[in-house]
Amino acid sequence: MDVSTIVYRPSTRLNATNPIDESGCLCSDFHMSAIFHVALISCFGVLAIHSAEFKPTSQCHFVPKKAKLELLWGEGEFTEGPTLGRDGVIYFSDIGNRTLRFDPKNGKTTVFRNDSGKSNGLMMDRRGNLIACEGGNGGRRRISITTTAGKSRTLAERWKGKRFNSPNDLAIDGKGGIYFTDPRYVGDERREIDFEGVFLVGRDGSVKLATRKVQKPNGILVSLDGKFVYVADNNNSPRGSRHLLRFAVEKDRTLSGKKVLFKFEAGRRGIDGMTMDVKGNIYATAGKGEHAGVYVFSSDGKHLAFIPTPQPTNCVFGGDRKKSTLYITAILPKKRGQPTRWGLYRIRLTIEGHHIFPAEKSGGR
Repeated sequence: MDVSTIVYRPSTRLNATNPIDESGCLCSDFHMSAIFHVALISCFGVLAIHSAEFKPTSQCHFVPKKAKLELLWGEGEFTEGPTLGRDGVIYFSDIGNRTLRFDPKNGKTTVFRNDSGKSNGLMMDRRGNLIACEGGNGGRRRISITTTAGKSRTLAERWKGKRFNSPNDLAIDGKGGIYFTDPRYVGDERREIDFEGVFLVGRDGSVKLATRKVQKPNGILVSLDGKFVYVADNNNSPRGSRHLLRFAVEKDRTLSGKKVLFKFEAGRRGIDGMTMDVKGNIYATAGKGEHAGVYVFSSDGKHLAFIPTPQPTNCVFGGDRKKSTLYITAILPKKRGQPTRWGLYRIRLTIEGHHIFPAEKSGGR
């Protein structure tokens, strides 16, 4: 059900000097429901004010003139980790402790897995199994696998005999290896690993350290050709790193050659989750308040587009006939006297998303 809709209508007038979009695709006309009015006017304003730090160059090549941001479901404690499953179904985490599934064919959201171990990042492997980062703060602190039959088990939970900090997000490479980030944002469980790094889990459950040259790794992607891994270093402490990083993949699949592609200023919320389109462009959820939205980068860090949203946590493209639809987990506008709620949104873009899992096929491991 479309609970609330924002209609986003870019102007076709040319304005090469406009700081929002040098390509001339000036996105100036927003029509929205009252519930989002103040928030998105603020989002629009920040593009002009802070364009020196993020300056979209191809806005209308990514966001159609009549694109709508739709709130599909809004009853979560804290939503995260959307991924594409069979028949176009979107799985996502409600970190209160359950995994949900949204079916675009009927618009219904149902529980897929209760007691999810505080699942955060999710991803379907090539066989249709759901791989999950189960976090800390009462979670199982492991990488789990749930088969198409609905059976869950531990894939990995330790490195050199030490329990993970709080697995956050993951990306699967062309060999079936699982890169995952292991920060510690919340939870008072005793830490056994004294740094926050990126690890690689083999198909046999073996674990190796990919890199520790990050402060607080969050979202993660593997490039289309498998030669690079992108990591969101999201340390929101006053002097913390808020960087989009790119690493080269070595022969042993460890990561080297750290390169900063983008840096958020101090005081800004850095990048959380990310996804990729079929051209290798990166869609990164970041910011809060007037800075909140999806920042679109090229594979080498060029600023392409900005999609204003309520504070987002992660995103993924849909499947079947909606491969250019971007699903976004994000907060709902606050209502006086009501608890904070998080939900699932979507918006139709122009470029199709990249997936390793073919949504029309599946099979158990």
